Amino acid sequence: MKLSSVVKLSTVGLSSALLLAACGNSSQESKSKTIQWQESANLPTLDVSKATDHVSAETLSNSNEGLLISAKDSKVAPGVAESYKVSKDGKTYTFNLRHSKWSNGKPVTAKDFVYGWQRSVAPKTASQYSYLFDHVKNATEISKNKAPVSSLGVKADGDYKLVVTLSKPQSYFKYLVTMTPFFPQSESAVKKFGSAYGTNSSNMIYNGPFKVTGWTGTNDSWTLTRNKEYWNNKATKIDGVKFNVQKTPSTALNEYQAGKLDAIKLVGAQQVGQYKNSKEFYNAKQASTFYLELNQQKDPAFRNVNIRKALSLAINRQQFTKNTLGDGSLPAVGYVSPGLASRNGKDFTKDAYVKSGVDYNMAEAKKLWAKGLKEVGKKGLNISLLADDTAAGKNTTEYLQTQFEQLPGLKVTNQNLPFKSRLSRSQNGQFDIVATGWNGDFPDPITFLTLFTSDNSYNNGKWKNTEYDKFVNNAEGQDANNTDKRWNDMVQAEKTLMNDQGIIPIYHQAQPYAINTRVQGVQFYPTGSGLDFRNASVK
Repeated sequence: MKLSSVVKLSTVGLSSALLLAACGNSSQESKSKTIQWQESANLPTLDVSKATDHVSAETLSNSNEGLLISAKDSKVAPGVAESYKVSKDGKTYTFNLRHSKWSNGKPVTAKDFVYGWQRSVAPKTASQYSYLFDHVKNATEISKNKAPVSSLGVKADGDYKLVVTLSKPQSYFKYLVTMTPFFPQSESAVKKFGSAYGTNSSNMIYNGPFKVTGWTGTNDSWTLTRNKEYWNNKATKIDGVKFNVQKTPSTALNEYQAGKLDAIKLVGAQQVGQYKNSKEFYNAKQASTFYLELNQQKDPAFRNVNIRKALSLAINRQQFTKNTLGDGSLPAVGYVSPGLASRNGKDFTKDAYVKSGVDYNMAEAKKLWAKGLKEVGKKGLNISLLADDTAAGKNTTEYLQTQFEQLPGLKVTNQNLPFKSRLSRSQNGQFDIVATGWNGDFPDPITFLTLFTSDNSYNNGKWKNTEYDKFVNNAEGQDANNTDKRWNDMVQAEKTLMNDQGIIPIYHQAQPYAINTRVQGVQFYPTGSGLDFRNASVK
């Protein structure tokens, strides 16, 4: 999922529960069972079919529930589905649903999953995540308007049994059904709210441990309020979580120290150093990579491989992460995040490493830049660099501007916009270069690699490479059941992306927190939505 420019940890390990002693920073909310949580970007949407970013995913994954939910150690646990079984050929999944309810008291049935999946796949919905359904029977044909939505391989067998038919086996399908586009949706609710569905907290219903309240669609705060209709409500220990958007790190820190916030994201070496040895310090492990996309459709010069390589070589990633970010972020070693997956004890990034794709060499950068400009018939370029208006986003654009303008004839104008606006411009191709990030949706390299196939909806820069497409398609198709061949396909895909500099990786982001020690049991996961409050408590 898309990330805002906040601070996330790069080296991915096992997810862990935040179990803290009852001491530390006092809070004005110390007697309350509502957690005050800082968010550094606004909430874009509550429409589960259209959510693509980490803020929406965090909110929706706590207020809604799919067939399965994320669990520790890269595993899944029962959600709405009490159990499931898979056919011997790996192409049929049968989910047995529990009796659960929506927040309006109506039952959640298999038909709600059928409708929700069909809506996510339907071309008129324009869901960027619709590609995740490509292994579900007829999904690809539906996306191309070559088959009706009703032909999607998902059927209700009565009210509490869901049968899914895949066109080919998919080893990570169990992880996909934990994600927002696979959540159930009430057809009556969608029709009732119409175009306003998911645009504010009132025009939505929920089936998770919490429901969202207080979000108008534009304001800077919203609350996860305990959902008493949730099937496991008795296990919920808190009244809710109030998300407060605060983009200025110093202000967030002041509010935390004044007891107005229970948790903040630490930004920069000074804040991290202040809490690093404290019981309030916590590093949330994420599989994330920040990178640059170059708009090849809007700016023909970016179709030149020497220009793309020159820009990459102009970035001193070691200097940037150490001196500018100073928060534990690591220089990019490639596109796929380190620690996401390994084979025979060897991390994917070791097998797929391409030094030239993430190296720093300003002298070589200037040579390739001059060569590239000559090839495209230009003496220079004026470009805009788009990023979030967060502290990390501004630090990124300021640093890159300084580095890039060392290339003769290059003028860079920085554009730092609110996360929602930046996301919209990225999706609509309204940028020259955009600094963006991706957090793995599940523990497999393909969660990163599918983004840059020629026709993927997340390929905002429109880079295209037939060899890359072939390797990804083989990993997803003919080699899907051959572990060694599939791994090699993905390794070759990453190498192809880096050798052609289809994107420019910058860093694997760190997310250090300061969290009041009265807060316990919050789960952080390296992939997916990343944040789970269903077992949280306060002391």
